[in-house]
Amino acid sequence: MHSSELRSQAIHHARTALVVFAMLLSLVARAQDLGVIGPVFPIAEPSLLEVILSKLREAEATGVLARIQRETQANVKRGIEQPAPVERITKTIKARSFYYDPSIVVPYAIADAEGKVIVTPGTRVNPLDTVSLSKALLFIDARDPAQVGRARKILDERGGKVKVILTGGSYLDLMRRWKRPVFYDQQGSLIEKLGIRHVPALVSQEGKKLKIEEILR
Repeated sequence: MHSSELRSQAIHHARTALVVFAMLLSLVARAQDLGVIGPVFPIAEPSLLEVILSKLREAEATGVLARIQRETQANVKRGIEQPAPVERITKTIKARSFYYDPSIVVPYAIADAEGKVIVTPGTRVNPLDTVSLSKALLFIDARDPAQVGRARKILDERGGKVKVILTGGSYLDLMRRWKRPVFYDQQGSLIEKLGIRHVPALVSQEGKKLKIEEILR
């Protein structure tokens, strides 16, 4: 490229820069000429953390925080010692028995560690073929003294080979009294699966099925 062409391009770039600079000056001048519209206040918005800490200090000073802590601890303790009872479960007024088949149909192939298929899709599998129910399951509502007494009798008759599961009442209270584990059917998942509607109910293994007996107190 010739020196005259280089000089021409340099002049062109300089002119362009001057034009851009003039435009910027014009914009700045316009911004400065706007003046002040209305009163001006300093920006003094407190941070969210400061607001929260202020509220906590106020609650602590007035005793509200201590009260909330006591109520929370009491609610947690009550929920642990006596969980919410399972809904729609009533006392047995008429004995009945039925069976539950725990078999499932495998929807997909199951392979071993080497990728070899050991269970094909559609295979019917019964967990009782490999694992037995070592202890009967006894569902009771511990709020009913009669059911608690019936459970104690069944425990003695079966030499303690019964797992007591509550649908209501305090399992911790029974554990302290009986000196043995007592369980709770959280949200009624077990009785719903087994189709139990009334308690006391005794679940035991009979062959490859579970026999469920809703028994009288």
